[in-house]
Amino acid sequence: MIIRKHFIFSGSVQGVGFRYRAHYAALSRGLTGYVRNLSDGTVEMELQGDSNAISQCIGDIDSGHFIHIDGIESKEIPLSEESGFKVLGSY
Repeated sequence: MIIRKHFIFSGSVQGVGFRYRAHYAALSRGLTGYVRNLSDGTVEMELQGDSNAISQCIGDIDSGHFIHIDGIESKEIPLSEESGFKVLGSY
């Protein structure tokens, strides 16, 4: 089943390669969406694709050596027409 989820990650998630690890993990799982740093030190990400692939992608990101996720807020949101996965600048 194809879904789209919005995430906010807290912890040691900025300045540790989170966005680029997310980019690689999303592309390797065939997911679309984006990731970006927020001004409060959290990271925002949207992923769209198979629900199992989204769960695996989050696991891939969390296994990074310098990334320490303390909290994840997530909610399902409407699907979007897009292609690829983008690493955006800070917001």
